[in-house]
Amino acid sequence: MSYRLTHRIRYVDCDMQGVVYNSHYLTFIDDTLDTWLRALDPEFEKRLGWEVMLKKATLTWDGPARLAEHLDVDASIGRWGDTSFDADFVGTVDGTPVFTATVTYVVVDADEHRPQPIPADMRQYLEG
Repeated sequence: MSYRLTHRIRYVDCDMQGVVYNSHYLTFIDDTLDTWLRALDPEFEKRLGWEVMLKKATLTWDGPARLAEHLDVDASIGRWGDTSFDADFVGTVDGTPVFTATVTYVVVDADEHRPQPIPADMRQYLEG
């Protein structure tokens, strides 16, 4: 299964060159995964007792996204581990590549933030 979220590029997202500032791509990635997970349960931390935390991120820039453009971010799961998983992201504007990224997330309990096995309901949901 994959998930798409469209972000409108705002003035605050851009740098002096008039394109999205590089660190903002991680914000778009985080918002995409969070929105995907909240479609499972809007309050998953409280009701289901787990959270996900970023462990590692790699991002490759392919081209600019500019003010007022719409950045489509497609997410899919590339790898499952025992307590972690990799999510792959592709960002495009009108079908033109902007970035690719892989983020390793660790599932943790919502109270102590200690790694825990990936919940079956989360895995089943993200796999589609």
